Amino acid sequence: MAGATVVLVVILQVGFIIRALLRAGLSPSARLAWVTVISALPGAGIAAYFLFGEIRLARAGRERMREVRNKLRAAQRATSQNVILHTGAARPAFAAGHATSQFPPLAGNHMTLLAEGDDMMHDIFDAIEQARDHVHMLFYIWLPDETGTRMAQVLMDAARRGVTCRVLVDDHGARRLIRSNLWQLMGAAGVSLERAAPVGNPFISLLFQRIDLRNHRKIIVVDNRQSWVGSRNCADAAFAIKRRFAPWVDILVRLEGPVVQQQQAVFLHDWMTHHAEDLSHMLRAPAPPAPQGKVTAQVIASGPDDIYTTPSDALRAMIYAATERLMLITPYYVPDPALHTAICSAAERGVHTDLILPARNDSVIVGAASESLYPDLLRAGVRIHLFGPGLIHSKIVTVDGQFGMIGTANLDHRSFDLNYENSLLFQCAEFTACLDARQHSYIARARRIDRADVANWSFIRQLRNNTLALASPLL
Repeated sequence: MAGATVVLVVILQVGFIIRALLRAGLSPSARLAWVTVISALPGAGIAAYFLFGEIRLARAGRERMREVRNKLRAAQRATSQNVILHTGAARPAFAAGHATSQFPPLAGNHMTLLAEGDDMMHDIFDAIEQARDHVHMLFYIWLPDETGTRMAQVLMDAARRGVTCRVLVDDHGARRLIRSNLWQLMGAAGVSLERAAPVGNPFISLLFQRIDLRNHRKIIVVDNRQSWVGSRNCADAAFAIKRRFAPWVDILVRLEGPVVQQQQAVFLHDWMTHHAEDLSHMLRAPAPPAPQGKVTAQVIASGPDDIYTTPSDALRAMIYAATERLMLITPYYVPDPALHTAICSAAERGVHTDLILPARNDSVIVGAASESLYPDLLRAGVRIHLFGPGLIHSKIVTVDGQFGMIGTANLDHRSFDLNYENSLLFQCAEFTACLDARQHSYIARARRIDRADVANWSFIRQLRNNTLALASPLL
């Protein structure tokens, strides 16, 4: 009996190893990591690969997403305007962004960088209080704290005065809100509520799809006139669920102009994927008047249903276009090898490259995997700044003071391949200068480390970092 069990395990091992070797869209490093895990840990490795080794989406859900996407793209093509074809040094990045989500770069936008801290959310509250037609809102995390409660209150007030309010939250990230009385009160007040990527019974769901494919987007659209993009969840900066890392330092930007319709399209895609309501007509309606801005912008929406093009493609194009300076901020630095090489290459060819990371990461594994890459970065000439007063949660990349990217995507495998993310690629020297000033304010509150600091790490720390980094292709 024992012999038969061993034979069965070996057969399963060989089968899953072959499957990992033949799986499309898997990088060589990830392929090697899975083969190693399956070989070294037969039972656990097979189970881990079955649960997390492949991007499995329920067939009905995948077909629904394709149907919705085609319907919305047809609606958008009917009203395309302000499309820019020549964008100078940023052109390859815009081309990569278009390949990812099929949105073209649009001219004539206005972008406003909001104040740091909880005050940034007041801009959204004020806009909702003045809304006349609709409010659309999508958050990964929404906590029933002071900020989350205030957001719910202004939405309920808007719904009561006849404004159509639709709220979509990630079923896992916003579970505290969903289980709270506030969720019920919003529904009773007339706010339409929906959960993205519902988990359901996890033991049953695991048989048909991966349950860790989350909707990490943060999108707010008011009257198709204004929208907001950035890293901020609907929660206090004190972030009650991880208070010991607080304050969480985020970025939030208000958008006005034609790119708002692209934000609207991403929200409508996710809403219609989970709700039977057909809202494609909202993309055919003429956009309301907006202040004429100087920014060319493009939404880059990505998700696990497309494994061939990701925000990483646009980021690499941006980095290789850099000639003078490059600034990057992310809380989680576990990039794919191509992106890591691009950043090191920028510094090696003389581009003034600054990378701002949290001094203390809320994920021990991700923090260690990030640290394993510090020696490469420092040898190449990258200046690493560790932000200390709280956890830096902003996601910003700027190039040569001319163009950049902000949004929800971190510089890690999860953001590029597993989460539904929403980023904004833009070109405008004036706005880039605003972002660079914000990034310099982060650097002023950070501690720069050098090669001597890393050389003084203990043997145990180096061993831990490099051992955990072996799993980085799977994080």
